[in-house]
Amino acid sequence: MNTNQILVVDDEAGIRELLREILEDEGYQVRLAENATVARVIRAQGRPELVLLDIWMPDSDGITLLKEWASSGLLTMPVVMMSGHGTIDTAVEATRIGAFDFLEKPIALQKLLATVKRALRRGEAELHSELGLSSLGKSAVVREFEQRLEQVANLGAPLLLLAERGSGAELCARFLHRPNTPFVAPETTAWLTGNPLEVLNQAHDGLLFVAEIATLNKQEQKGLQFVLSKLEKENVRLVCAASEALPGLVDRGGFDAGLYQALSGLTLSMPPLREHREDIPDLANRILAKYVESKEAPPRHFSIAALNALRNDNWPGNLAQLNNVVKTLALTSLQEEISPQDVSRVLAQFGPAEVAEEPLGLPLDMPLREVRDIFERAYFEHHIAKAGGNMSRVAENVGLERTHLYRKLKQLGVKFSRKE
Repeated sequence: MNTNQILVVDDEAGIRELLREILEDEGYQVRLAENATVARVIRAQGRPELVLLDIWMPDSDGITLLKEWASSGLLTMPVVMMSGHGTIDTAVEATRIGAFDFLEKPIALQKLLATVKRALRRGEAELHSELGLSSLGKSAVVREFEQRLEQVANLGAPLLLLAERGSGAELCARFLHRPNTPFVAPETTAWLTGNPLEVLNQAHDGLLFVAEIATLNKQEQKGLQFVLSKLEKENVRLVCAASEALPGLVDRGGFDAGLYQALSGLTLSMPPLREHREDIPDLANRILAKYVESKEAPPRHFSIAALNALRNDNWPGNLAQLNNVVKTLALTSLQEEISPQDVSRVLAQFGPAEVAEEPLGLPLDMPLREVRDIFERAYFEHHIAKAGGNMSRVAENVGLERTHLYRKLKQLGVKFSRKE
């Protein structure tokens, strides 16, 4: 018996009943809605596994309802649009909004059942996998980063991810993980000085993810060097993440130069959330819908002004902070609609909107000019690493014209390549 619940939304009683009969014969559970108003009520009660949605209805057309669900974070299930006189433009618009597919009436039986099966498979995969990079956003910045990840997906070399805290570095590691192989992500770094061989054996033929290597002590760094020497034998892909610029740490003696050299042969920089703010409203809606649909929070939705307030914050804690802020809003807002005042209240609890930086450990007893050079060298190395060597982005982030930037870097002895 199939337990998938399908919602059929169509103003024609004959079509609703015919679709219910066909689908129930296949073992599906079916609910019916004669218009958009009833469909809204059913959707508010819980997430159906699939929606078959007619475009032309008297109270509100299907495209409008689809847009409404998409903008409020409720489009978490596949939706197949139906129309007796659809056009290519309508089908394209529905797909752009987020519809899974488009069926023309009269619907052929085999095409209906095949489309339903494909849609349910897609919905099941998305529901049980928060590992996709869509969790990072859908903006051009994120798509470009995903393309770079895809380019290195089949390589065996260790990958160094430069990622601010809370950016979702483990999502990237899981994106690179091959199905049906081990994925090992130790919660602490104690294994590096305890029994690294045991962890390597667990990851045999799979992927090993090590978070926040910038905080490793000397003995843990030696353990990681040992791991590097055994990767080929164990057939393990190593992915490491660092939230601090390692060249500066190497200069200050906090990180082994040889280890950095071995790890940095393949390096990618993850975009922090503030560099793709356009994703924040959609991400916030999706996070909120997850808590509401799991019954962890009562029914809630964001006002447009509240979403704008979220988008305008600096997000020093990135995706992890966004998740915590949305969860707090879902559980502590007094009204069903979350207001910008709610957002301001909760953001204030998470501290000022600024990126926390690690102390540089500057030698304060040295002459000012020498200390300034040390700071500027570390500052520019941080931004070069953060931008993945993209000098156009470095110039933009530090607020210098490119020619002036190059002159300054040469003066400080900072190595760089003229990547655009």
